[in-house]
Amino acid sequence: MQFTEDQIAFRDTLKRFIDKEVAPIANEVDRNDRFPAELVPKFGDMGLLQLRLPESYGGPGANLTTVCIAAEEFAKVSESIALISGQNGIAMIVPLMQFGNEEQRQRFFPEIAQGRTLTAVAITEPQSGSDVGSMKTRAVRDGNGSYVLNGEKCFITFAPVADYILVFARIGDASGGTRNISAFIVDAKTPGVTIGKNERKLGLNGIPNAPVYLENVRVPVENRVGQEDDGFKISMRILDMNRPTIGAVSVGLAQGALDAAVAYAKERRQFGKAIAEFQGLQFMLADMAMQIEAARSLVYDCAGIADAGFESDAAFRAFSAKASMAKCFASDMAMKVTTDAVQIFGGAGYMKDFPVERFMRDAKINQIFEGTNQIHRLIVARHLLS
Repeated sequence: MQFTEDQIAFRDTLKRFIDKEVAPIANEVDRNDRFPAELVPKFGDMGLLQLRLPESYGGPGANLTTVCIAAEEFAKVSESIALISGQNGIAMIVPLMQFGNEEQRQRFFPEIAQGRTLTAVAITEPQSGSDVGSMKTRAVRDGNGSYVLNGEKCFITFAPVADYILVFARIGDASGGTRNISAFIVDAKTPGVTIGKNERKLGLNGIPNAPVYLENVRVPVENRVGQEDDGFKISMRILDMNRPTIGAVSVGLAQGALDAAVAYAKERRQFGKAIAEFQGLQFMLADMAMQIEAARSLVYDCAGIADAGFESDAAFRAFSAKASMAKCFASDMAMKVTTDAVQIFGGAGYMKDFPVERFMRDAKINQIFEGTNQIHRLIVARHLLS
């Protein structure tokens, strides 16, 4: 991939920021499962919370490649912290740019541009994960310029700290499958919105994740994004546009694990020499490096396609399949590479004194969220067979 001079300068700036502000707290954030609220204004001042916001609305106007650069660099140290930088893009900026109206953009984007606002997306429900068409949350038009929302969402990342939540709910016939679904921007302080207990997770500690309960939540019609039947299309679009970012996070996570494994292999001595001198271990390191580079190339190729734009629906469908490839391949790769890194560390790799066990725990979620990797294989196969 060929980065522009501005992107290279941005990456170098990020590395200095990460060394100073992120690396020193990464292990503590994981150990205490603490949301690093002190980073929010710092991210905002650097434009990281509003990366995708166009310059015309006061944002940096970053393209998807630049977003992936940020995701990769942060994930080399902490996947949890990496996810903070891209969240507003999928929960607010991309939906409003592609499906919202100008009144909504003028109403919400100035606040996003200030770099202090956090948002969340609420799609998943207890009985509908990858099967979005099975969602039960309902939105009923009350005739007074509002919708009334009732339902339950689960596993909602950033819900406990979000200022706004993009909630997907069904209007009308509950048996409509992917039809009759709409998206609503809900102020998290709206009466009837209750955030449940923060989930205890295998990894991704420090990023709050909780159920969202909606009980007679009144949302103005002006907060509906797109038309009443656009919800499924919006959900798929924001997931498609975010999947390369998850691929980039996976690449960064794997690169961080490889870097740690190489350094450890040079220092650790067994049978009178550094373990890096053993051919079996050298082969492991070589395979890890090749897998990372292959995933990195796929991720940035995919991001470049998105940055060039789509001339037709067919072009976007081809991108959607490639986004699934990037997310699926990179996250499977990260799981393998981080597991191999733990193996190279031996018994020390199983201890929390070293970061590789954290990298391995964090890697697992990338195979699950943004669509399980089994779903992505279905998407790719359907594109091939269509």
